[in-house]
Amino acid sequence: MIIGCTKELKNHEYRVGLTPDNAAMLIAHGHSVLVETQAGAGAGFADEEYTYAGCKVLETAKEVYDAAEMIIKVKEPEACEIPLLHEGQILYTYLHLAPNKPLAEGLLQKGVKAVAYETITDASGNLPCLRPMSQIAGRLSIQEGAKYLERSFGGRGILLGGVPGVERGKIVIIGGGVAGTYAAKAAVGIDAQVTVLDISLNRLSYLEDIFGASVTTMYSTEANIRRSLAEADLVIGSVLIPGASSPKLVRREHLKLMKPGAVIVDIAIDQGGCCESSHVTLHKDPVYIEEGIVHYCVGNMPGAVPRTSTIALGNATVGYAVKMADLGLEEAMKRDAGLAKGLNIYCGKCTNKNVADSLQLDYVPVENVIGA
Repeated sequence: MIIGCTKELKNHEYRVGLTPDNAAMLIAHGHSVLVETQAGAGAGFADEEYTYAGCKVLETAKEVYDAAEMIIKVKEPEACEIPLLHEGQILYTYLHLAPNKPLAEGLLQKGVKAVAYETITDASGNLPCLRPMSQIAGRLSIQEGAKYLERSFGGRGILLGGVPGVERGKIVIIGGGVAGTYAAKAAVGIDAQVTVLDISLNRLSYLEDIFGASVTTMYSTEANIRRSLAEADLVIGSVLIPGASSPKLVRREHLKLMKPGAVIVDIAIDQGGCCESSHVTLHKDPVYIEEGIVHYCVGNMPGAVPRTSTIALGNATVGYAVKMADLGLEEAMKRDAGLAKGLNIYCGKCTNKNVADSLQLDYVPVENVIGA
């Protein structure tokens, strides 16, 4: 199979879909890899490294799209990239279609086979291709939140870890999944006071087992959310329903309960955000203030640390790429039901129920399009 990798176009997105090592793995399986020049530069990978791995480096993205049977990216295509896709081409990337109907409609019209990292599952039902970016976003959420609590950015002027004789900052994490857990790890590491809310008692028990008395766990109810928000200096929104829009657990009316200058970091913004007042921001202008609350809602948080993120993402995604290239998409999905859950769009049909329900599209089960 001919596999293509292009430079990411999203604002301040420095990651790349394939490292030279990832490309070498595909080439070792007998496939060809085309890379747009400077595609990996933002993550510290030079064209010469791709050439040494056996890739062919091309001057333009169009050349790559025209020749490739599978495109491997990091983020969803920008509007200017949709016309470059062609019918039957495999698009393998993060898609986050639930809050983005124009993108879904564009992919449906182009007749591509779009596989989303964020809905692939493993044998345990976990999300292996989303996990590394959730881990990074979780850690970054505390780092960024701590920065924007500084008074010069409109924050409360709180040092989360405190000093002797001064109360430590209070962090509330809504959602105890992978991102929430890694946010808690980072928060505990700086000696903040940490509360995690979730609707899964099993998950709360797990968090209490690993963090002990360092974290307070609470069942996520309206009353508990309200009480926690009123005390919080920093709120991390890390709620996820795979493929679907995030529920709005922090409503606009809740902002009035919070301390002026408190910070919200909405990790769930890729799926529409779990705060009603959230809207996507960019790394170049990452925060805005609403009702006195600082909002950080960058849609590609891990793009701030592209070297780490690219390697971590490639480790998780390249195995599935090899499987699809070796067997063909349809056969690979027949053999791997978890990979089949990654198929969101197939030749003009929406094959993910959560995406279809969120966007009010007709849903066709994956098995109906790839065969039994």
